[in-house]
Amino acid sequence: MRTVSGPTDRVVIVGAGLAGLSAALELAGAGRHVTLLERDAEPGGRAGVWRSQGYQIDTGPTVLTMPELIADSFAAVGENLADWVELQPVDPLYRTRFPDGSVIDVLGNPEQMADQLRQVIGPQEAAGYQRFVRDVTAMYRIQMNDFIDRNIDSPLDLLTPNLARLVAAGGFTRLSRWVSRYFNDPRTQRIFSFQSMYAGLSPHDALALYAVISYMDSVAGVSVPKGGMHAIAKAMADAATKHGVQLRLNTEVDRIVTSSDRATGVVTADGEHIAADAVVLTPDLPIAWRDLLGQQPRHVKRLTYSPSCALLLAGSHTSYSQIAHHNLHFGRSWESVFAQIIDRGELMSDPSFFVTNGTYRDPSLAPDGKHTYYVLFPTPNTTSGIDWTTQGPKYRDHMVATLERAGYVGFGDAIETEHFTTPADWQAKGMAAGTPFAARHTFRQTGPFRPSNLTGENIVFAGSGTTPGVGVPMVIISGRLAAARITG
Repeated sequence: MRTVSGPTDRVVIVGAGLAGLSAALELAGAGRHVTLLERDAEPGGRAGVWRSQGYQIDTGPTVLTMPELIADSFAAVGENLADWVELQPVDPLYRTRFPDGSVIDVLGNPEQMADQLRQVIGPQEAAGYQRFVRDVTAMYRIQMNDFIDRNIDSPLDLLTPNLARLVAAGGFTRLSRWVSRYFNDPRTQRIFSFQSMYAGLSPHDALALYAVISYMDSVAGVSVPKGGMHAIAKAMADAATKHGVQLRLNTEVDRIVTSSDRATGVVTADGEHIAADAVVLTPDLPIAWRDLLGQQPRHVKRLTYSPSCALLLAGSHTSYSQIAHHNLHFGRSWESVFAQIIDRGELMSDPSFFVTNGTYRDPSLAPDGKHTYYVLFPTPNTTSGIDWTTQGPKYRDHMVATLERAGYVGFGDAIETEHFTTPADWQAKGMAAGTPFAARHTFRQTGPFRPSNLTGENIVFAGSGTTPGVGVPMVIISGRLAAARITG
């Protein structure tokens, strides 16, 4: 493994999102003097929070999987995650609804899930699910140590016995084909393959090795932190400062100072110079290259990006008894949705969408008797050319109308306060191509072919734009991998 050369006593981390916080805890635990600079007034980055009129709603991820990875970050400084954050299991993990009116709950207990599929679809589907759980768990174990939680410098680093096991497990076939080995019903095929959208790909294009996202999402279990996902970021920041990390909020970095191939420090927007032996950059990788390093390397210019999303956060005086904490609503079309969004850069004509009802588990997120809703519709990213200045308000109304047709009666009239984010807004926040999901996980942008997390002698990247990729578990791991480049 390549590591930072020279002294590494003083480390400056740019960005106190989950990746930066993960790196800070690992480095503090390894005895480094860490300065963590965050441009916003509180930590969290994409795992932020919006507050209005007594409502509190996450602005980024709402699904927490693999909390043991976050526990590892706390353990790096001798802390116990349970002492900092109260986690509750979510069950059902998701409630999925289909145009024919059918409902399938994705349950955290595999035996109960198999029983449900036996009753709703039939014994063959239940048996297929049991085989799927067995095989996707094995695929996750094959990949985790050798291909995910590991710094990879060359494709040759992939030549381990587990590569042959991954091939034998079908990891390099297409995800949709692999999932169809286990499920005959189109509903279950969708439930266990839609996660490829997180990787920026259709299930028909994604490699089956990305079934590990389904494992994390629909097999290993989902948790909800009291206080929302932002509570995780706050707890990580508090633990880091307890163990010596200097967290400086409202501090924007203007540029990285370099000498030859080495960073010597950073300069803040108000002109302060902070010396460093190593620098960790967690802003979206292409933006970090452009704005902080003043470069646009060829491999970064060539990147293609995942779809984006429109996000409506709403504080409401109405509840809906038919929903769960996390809810997936599938439209009639499937392949055409991906073709519209990814291939043609068009808005969905037959929407599939996601709703989190945060107060379902945590009423403290709203005033007494009130409710929070996080509504996400996948959209093209800003390379599509859609003018969100004019399209945004129309699409917000379209989302509300779609919700009401899907059973959220009177949703629009019940809203007391709201916040709407479009791909243009994501871009203005510093996300390349206006997507919070970073570069797509095509084969040429995966593993050793994804932008490296080490450049020059001592500049390290973390976050979803580098290895291992997108999603809360991957971002937490990215911070750990960045720290390992520095500590060796």
